[in-house]
Parts: sequence; C-alpha cells; structure tokens
Amino acid sequence: MWLIVGLGNPGEKYQNTRHNLGFELVEDLRRKLNGEEWGVNKKFQAEVSKLSDELMLIRPLTFMNNSGIAVAKIANFYKIPSESIVIVHDELDLPLGHLKIRLGGAAAGHHGVESVIEKLGTDQFIRLRLGIGNLKTLSSKHQGNHFSTESFVLSDFNDLERHDVKKMLKMGIKALELILEKGFF
Repeated sequence: MWLIVGLGNPGEKYQNTRHNLGFELVEDLRRKLNGEEWGVNKKFQAEVSKLSDELMLIRPLTFMNNSGIAVAKIANFYKIPSESIVIVHDELDLPLGHLKIRLGGAAAGHHGVESVIEKLGTDQFIRLRLGIGNLKTLSSKHQGNHFSTESFVLSDFNDLERHDVKKMLKMGIKALELILEKGFF
C-alpha cells in the first residue's frame, strides 16, 4: 500500500499559503484520480481519502510541526513500510516552481518533516519537495534578521507566482503517478 501525505496547516486561515502546498497537491491528485471525498478520522488525526486498497491520501489535522503523529498512526495501523510513504511538502531552499524527489536524508529545518522522522523513527521515506523560494530565501537572507521565514511560508502567493505554482503542481502530480506506477527505485 502507498501512503501519500500532504503537509500543511488545517483551517481556512492557512488554506492558500506557501506552507500548504502539500495539502494542495494531494487534493489535486485526489480529484484527478476520482478519489473519495476527504473524511475526518479522529483516531488518526487526519483527513483521509482512500483511493483503493493500494493507495491512501492523508492531510494531517495537527499543525505542521506535529505532522508525524498522523503519519505514524496510519503507517503503524496499516503496516505501511516507510519506503511506501511519500511526504509532499513546501521547500524554502528550492526556487519557486522547482521540485525535487528524494528518499531519506535530513529534514533541512522543515519542522513538519522533522516530526515525521521523529515519529516514524526513520528518515527512509520519499519526499516530494515543492519549491517556494525566492531571491531573499535563496541568498540566505532568511538566516539573519532581514527575513522572517515564518511570515514568508505563511503568506499567500501573489498572482504572478500562482502561475508557476500551477505548473509545479501539475509536474508534482505526474511525478506521483510515476512513483505509483513504477515505484521509486
């Protein structure tokens, strides 16, 4: 079974923010694959859409920093190996519109990914990283006082950026479809 997890923050306040791209991509995938509507599962602390016996999409109902709680509960309940889990999340250190796929590795400061690593007890899951960076983030100004990382990731995309985001989300769906069809390796 594959478990695809979109990371984000629950609630309307965060709906269109950069930090919620994971939520947005799994919603687009659910619609494209005609998945069942999202159902709230309080036991798992997540919204769940089961597309088949082999594919489940989730959006944790905890805030980003506690995303690993829902992921671990579902993975343990369904006995899903970590290599069959795909975490979809925003990535500040990638240019806007770029994506990157990898298996394993450090969280690179992403607190949602840190939570997943901690709760699963491993970093050996697939990550689909969606670039949200800009010139300030890529020039490392977010390391100092010139840039508020939190404000940036919790801000909405402007109209010009939204065009690049739509293209990136389409590429992300294609990447997920390839992983589901052929596997990661």
